[in-house]
Amino acid sequence: MSCVIRWSLAVFLTVAMRTGTSGDDIAPIAGVDAQPLIAQAKRIIEALEILGSPLSKDDRAALSKAFELKGDEAVEAIQEILSPRVLMAVHINPESRVKVARGPAPAELFQQGWRTFLVRVHNEAGVRAELGVESPNSEKLHERSSGSPEPKVTVTPGEVGNRWLDMVSYTAQPLEKPLSGLELEYRVLELYSRDVGKREAKFAFNAGQGTQDLGFRNEVSILFHCVPSVEVVLEVKDDDGSSAMCSFQIRDRRGRVYPAPSRRLAPDFFFHPQVYRQSGEVVVLPAGNYQFEWTRGPEYVSQTREVSVPDGVKSHRESFQLKRWIQPSRLKWWSGDHHVHGGGCAHYESPTAGVTPSDMFRHILGEDLNVGCVLSWGPCWYFQKQFFEGRVHDLSREQHVMRYDVEVSGFPSSHAGHLCLLRLKEDDYPGTTRIEEWPSWNVPILQWAKKQGALVGYSHSGWGLSVDSTDLPNYVIPPYDGIGANEFIVDVVHDAVDFISSVDTPYVWELNIWYHTLNCGFRTRVSGETDFPCIYGQRVGLGRIYCKLDGKLDFDLYCDAIRAGRSYVGDGKSHLIDFTVNGVEVGTQQSEVSLPPGASGVKVTARVAARLEEKANEELRKSPYSTKPYWDIERARLGDSRKVPVEVIVNGYPVARKELTADGQMSDVSFDVPLKESSWIALRILPSSHTNPIFVLVGGKPIRASRRSAEWCLKGVDQCWKQKEPKIRDNEKADARKAFDLARDTYQKILAECVSE
Repeated sequence: MSCVIRWSLAVFLTVAMRTGTSGDDIAPIAGVDAQPLIAQAKRIIEALEILGSPLSKDDRAALSKAFELKGDEAVEAIQEILSPRVLMAVHINPESRVKVARGPAPAELFQQGWRTFLVRVHNEAGVRAELGVESPNSEKLHERSSGSPEPKVTVTPGEVGNRWLDMVSYTAQPLEKPLSGLELEYRVLELYSRDVGKREAKFAFNAGQGTQDLGFRNEVSILFHCVPSVEVVLEVKDDDGSSAMCSFQIRDRRGRVYPAPSRRLAPDFFFHPQVYRQSGEVVVLPAGNYQFEWTRGPEYVSQTREVSVPDGVKSHRESFQLKRWIQPSRLKWWSGDHHVHGGGCAHYESPTAGVTPSDMFRHILGEDLNVGCVLSWGPCWYFQKQFFEGRVHDLSREQHVMRYDVEVSGFPSSHAGHLCLLRLKEDDYPGTTRIEEWPSWNVPILQWAKKQGALVGYSHSGWGLSVDSTDLPNYVIPPYDGIGANEFIVDVVHDAVDFISSVDTPYVWELNIWYHTLNCGFRTRVSGETDFPCIYGQRVGLGRIYCKLDGKLDFDLYCDAIRAGRSYVGDGKSHLIDFTVNGVEVGTQQSEVSLPPGASGVKVTARVAARLEEKANEELRKSPYSTKPYWDIERARLGDSRKVPVEVIVNGYPVARKELTADGQMSDVSFDVPLKESSWIALRILPSSHTNPIFVLVGGKPIRASRRSAEWCLKGVDQCWKQKEPKIRDNEKADARKAFDLARDTYQKILAECVSE
């Protein structure tokens, strides 16, 4: 027996004594057929190469020689060469009972990094089931929201500290998921440590239900030494040279994301590939090569580069320069997302009931969102509402503002459509202490909020308004069976709603109801939202509204601009700036242009910019408009070109169009638009951006653009009542019926006043 073999056996016996297992459990196995073991060992070599944890040159050479040996000599040599990588040895006895012993591999892990080990399997029963491995230390670190307003704690603070490990059994090619049935084979186990220092982990193995050995001998505890990794200091410069927060996606050559999402805690979200870091902050990475991708929202160009983290150092510094393609705020147009959440949906329910304002503000900064409205709602309501103060949050900065307000969702009126209540002074409906006590329909809530100066509107408007049509407008009566702008068809008549939301549901569904009410002469504005992290969990600000302010950024003035419609909405990848009709800019002078009787038309102008990648995303272009992302500049691409259409919309229909090269450059556009009757006019790049309307009154007459629109609205009131009435409390139905009857009467009157079909 060679000195190498004698050394390895000594290690085996030493470990056996330390772990309390017998030496026979981890001693070399004899009497195994050599040929299938050689074949399996070759697959292990290949798998370790794929995983970036190859055997040393000497070990590969030694294995090559071992493969040339005969019978027991080959079997013994293969085991001897692989044994230093064996962390655990599993034994499945002839009765299929599983037990495990500690192997000779050093129990060393990397902080915030992966380490690859072998598990030796002595399979006397010839089991072909999957080898299962579990650890209480790798259990889920967090629970996603159940939707409860008062969720139970399912992961205690103590458990957070205990769940420091992640593990993956590698079963892809060239290996297979089930055991092969060979008496001896090896499996690959990858382990990740969140922490640094000494950490103990327990592992339990099985080969199917009921195969665990009696006396818990299928379990083994191992004390690991988790060595420190490198603190990579990130220097981030905005395009003007100032320090900035930005989004980083960090992957190794296998595409694994760092830090591992499964072990993240706020402010890094486990449902994201990215993390957000301010200039001067760090990520912890083991030495190695990584791909860094960095950006800061849709106004920036995403960039990538390879980064090499050196070995043997405590810290390493890398610099990143952000690159903008547009900055509307320099033109007084400020971005906002009025619908994001710190709790619920993809968010943590445990270890905390959502996340804190500092966590949310980091994400707002990292996407360069000038205004972020964080809305407390049903899930985690009683924890999250503590952050409501009735004013802008103290974390806010000169160009980045955050405020906590309310979404009425998970409340008794939710069936009628979810409401965004912004700029509230009080977040509890009068006379209530519990969610269940709020009204069961929306008009009373909207009127209460507006009395305190709030800005109010509907969320994710398209839900419940789905139609099997690509026409816009269309005249199909939707089911009104969802949580979007359903009761909006009534509330708009009562002047109870300021805006309808867009960008986070299919554009046909959400814009259709808005177009029809505009055609009836109502002037509700459109806003843009993400509903993070529910409809869109990728990042805040995927849906945006851009508002123009004459002075510095101010939340109250921002809300006033939304109400006035001095704004456009979109995905941030196209921009419709300074839209005017006959020199009147959208959102000024009540967005109203007066023309004398007999006028022939108006002049429309705007400054327009858009940016498309040169190569088309065919998968997105071919996907139905009812699939995410619902709004994206890619859907507007004309053929294989880099052009998109800029359309003038009059009363819901395009009447003029120009093609714009989406290369990020700003262009001036103008249109001469014929107009003979009172109408509303807007610009759009569909489905990427859309302005609010400017209202043109000819001879002082109100807009009565379409009998078919008035009929559609009238039928919508009936359909909405049919769906919502059963869910309205009996003691509230009389008032609700009056409100719906008034809406019917109003649309009947409008219908009689309409001239055009």
